[in-house]
This record gives sequence, structure tokens and C-alpha cells, in this order.
Amino acid sequence: MVEAAMASGTASRRSIFELFPRRLPSGRRYGVVAGVGRAMQLLRDFRFGDEELAFLRDHQVVSPAVLDWLADYRFSGDIWGYPEGEIYFPGSPLMIVEGSFAEACILETAMLSVYNYDAAVASAASRMTLMAGDRPCIEMGARRANEEAAVAAARAAYIAGFVSTSNLEAGRRFGIPTAGTAAHSFTLLHDSEREAFEAQLTVQGKGTILLVDTYSIEEAVRTAVDLAGPELGAVRIDSGDLAITARDVRDQLDALGATRTRIIVTSDLDEWQIGALSAAPVDGYGVGTNLVIGSGHPTCGFVYKLVARAASSDPDAELVPVAKLSANKATVGGRKYAMRRYDNDGIAEAEVIGVGVQPQGDQNDRPLLHRLVAEGEIVWQDDLAAARERHRAGLAELPRAARKMSQGDPVIPTLYESDYA
Repeated sequence: MVEAAMASGTASRRSIFELFPRRLPSGRRYGVVAGVGRAMQLLRDFRFGDEELAFLRDHQVVSPAVLDWLADYRFSGDIWGYPEGEIYFPGSPLMIVEGSFAEACILETAMLSVYNYDAAVASAASRMTLMAGDRPCIEMGARRANEEAAVAAARAAYIAGFVSTSNLEAGRRFGIPTAGTAAHSFTLLHDSEREAFEAQLTVQGKGTILLVDTYSIEEAVRTAVDLAGPELGAVRIDSGDLAITARDVRDQLDALGATRTRIIVTSDLDEWQIGALSAAPVDGYGVGTNLVIGSGHPTCGFVYKLVARAASSDPDAELVPVAKLSANKATVGGRKYAMRRYDNDGIAEAEVIGVGVQPQGDQNDRPLLHRLVAEGEIVWQDDLAAARERHRAGLAELPRAARKMSQGDPVIPTLYESDYA
């Protein structure tokens, strides 16, 4: 596209691209934005080095003129977007990219790959933490994703309320608290379960988490308390009917005097299973597979579309709204502005999208777009603590129906206000 646009003289036209969801995944009432920080880091490092240019040259992908342009590529435009942790709905303009057609269009795959995955994980994580309530969730999905996706998933889950991750690389890069437990292989390595527990307690201390379902759970719990006493930190259950087993283990721990020993459950948990365990004596959840695959929706279906472009290559040319009109995939043309509308009690009523104009709000309505990049320089400063708080506050603003796990429409509607005839 860049090469053809250069040939036609349109590559330098001022253009506005928009990254947005057409709809929410089936059954979801809201989505959670994640990936902004990773996308900004990617943008900062987005360069075509000697090896990339050599590949394009050797395979004759583009012309020498385009190779020269790519060698000097630096994004010099402007970007606005929803910050991480924010709630989104169908049509939300999550990222607005303004620059020349060439420099903005070449970012499409990079931005979509980050946003689609990270927001899918954060949206699933949000539903899981909603169902968990005050009980902590630990991210444990590294073995179910490729190595870089696993680190991204840990970050996205933390934004949406998970308290820690078993992924040490995520802890190193992003400062996320880390936690983990031993695997069954550690128990099987030893001649007896008692020897395995003794070895772990010697190194980790009595506050550790002992895995108790390699053989007989009842025998394992008895051995664990015999060795560690009432100071035993926690036991982990990874199989069976978790609700019934957790009740049996709780009764046994209490009878043995280990009343403060916590029960952590794992085993392919998702938000529905976590919800079903709400009445069980469970103290925390370790979640892996279903988290890193978005609990059945591993992508958000975000798209990146041209919504406005200059009438000519003149820097002062008027912006013209443009839109795709194909069946089932139509877009709304024009520069977007976004606001969340609230009732008098501070509960969200609608996502209001202004098309070519700022939507009209009152004293408690809230603009959603923030300047991320100005003339190629990243200006948005944020951290994971702020994103976590933004997610918490955003959920608190939603109607109670947002907490339903059943099939349903988005919890608030998306309304458009247009300045175009």
C-alpha cells in the first residue's frame, strides 16, 4: 500500500486511522483496555534495521525508494487513546492515529497484535476477579502460551485485578508480584510425599504452599500439618470436585488445628467455575489456560480503519470523512471523540461517541481519550498501579448488570453524535 500510494502521490496525505471494536465477544457485557504501555514501547522501538531491509530487498518486496523511506522511518504524528484499565464498549475509539497515510498505515498490524491479545486477556481476567470477589487470583498461564504472550498475559491480568503471577520474567520487566507452587513432579521425585514436603519446608519455610493431591489428599494434608504445624501457609488442590474437596480439606485442617492454613485451588479454572466456588471455603485461585486464551475469546476483534483523510496532499487541506460500507463490516467515518455519560448517582448510562464534534456532557460526564503521542514523542505517562485503580474505578461505575455471567447485551449502549450532514 505504501509503495502504491507513493506512486500515486497520496502517501503523504494527512490521514486519521482508528482502532476500535465493532462489537464485544458473544456474551460479554464490557471489555477492558490493555496493551497501551506495550504498544507505546513498540512504537518507540519501531525501526527497520539492516536485516529487515535486506530481507525486503532480497525478496523484492518493495522498491528501492520504499526501502530508503523505511530505513529512515520514525513515526512523527499524533496518537490519542483510552488509557489502560479503562472499560470499553462497541465502537469505542480506543486509539486514534493521525499522520501521513504512509507512516500511520504501516503501524496497523503492530498495534492490533498488541491490543487484541492484551485486551482479550484483561477482559477475561476482569470477569474472573469479579467472580472471585475479595479472594486473590494468581496468574499461572505461562505453559499455555508462547513465551512472549505469556509475559504480556501476566501484565494484562495484573491490570484487571490479579494480585500476582508465576511468570518471573513478567515480574522482572513490569514489577508484578510473583508467586508460585511446586508441581507434582517434585513430589514424584522423592521416595515419599513426606520427604518431598520436608524438602520444600526446609527451603521455603512453613509459610509455603504444599501441593496435596498427588496421591491421597487426606493423607497429604495430615502429613503437611504434622510437619509444619498450624503455621503451614497453604495447601493447593488441583483435581477432583473442587467445592466438595475444599470443604473436606477445610474441615480436616481445622480439626488438626491449622485453622489459618489457606486453601488454594487450580485446575483449568474460568470465571464460571470461580463463581461456582464462591460458597466453598477457598482462599485463592490459580488461573492459567482459560486466562491466557481470553476464556474462549483469544482476540477482541479490534480493527484499524482509515476514517478521515485530507482532500489533497496540501498540509492545510480539509479533512474528509471516509468509511467502509461493505455488508456486516461498515465503519463510521470521521474523527471521533469519546465521553462516558453518567446519571446523578455516578452510574454509567452510555458511551457517547462524537463524530467530528466533541459530545455534549454535563458536570459529571467524563472524556475518555488522552493524548498518547505528540508529533512523534510519547507524552502519556502511566504505570500499572494507575491502570489497576482505573480498572477498579471503571467497574464501580457500571450498572449492576455488568456482573452477570449470563448471555446479554453490552451493559450500556453506544450513542453517536455527529457534526456531519
